[in-house]
Amino acid sequence: MFSVGDKIVYPMHGAGVIREIEEKEILGQKRFYYILQLPGNDMNVMIPVDMEQTAGIRRIVSQDMLQEVEDLLRAESTPMASNWNRRHRENMEKLRSGDILQVAEVVRNLIRSDRRKNLAAGEKKMLAGALQILISELVLAGNMDIGDARRLIEESV
Repeated sequence: MFSVGDKIVYPMHGAGVIREIEEKEILGQKRFYYILQLPGNDMNVMIPVDMEQTAGIRRIVSQDMLQEVEDLLRAESTPMASNWNRRHRENMEKLRSGDILQVAEVVRNLIRSDRRKNLAAGEKKMLAGALQILISELVLAGNMDIGDARRLIEESV
């Protein structure tokens, strides 16, 4: 179980700080929830404590891991499926994994694809979400602000 003040990653939402653990009744069911505050965002995310294992929640990466993320962003793009549906499904699986390196790979590949040819609306939306997820963890793990995290990504890709 995590505690108030812990920095965690909730796949598909990003990294945040647990501001409180609160019992709430929703649809007639009482449960404890982590109230997660995402950086640069007034939005709180409620995560059922009993879903901790199945939701893929993990602690943020150490600062040492940030160099590995930066190296991956600089590395060659990995091949993506030419079929849009397959490419979308593969990228969504990587984002759902919650693994920062897989998220960084999606960000890198989509940014480079967008630079070569404008992405379709669905992939632009996916890129925006993946960027938010990656930036939130970079901000918390690297003790940087959102602008610095964006610059790090842009300069690395």
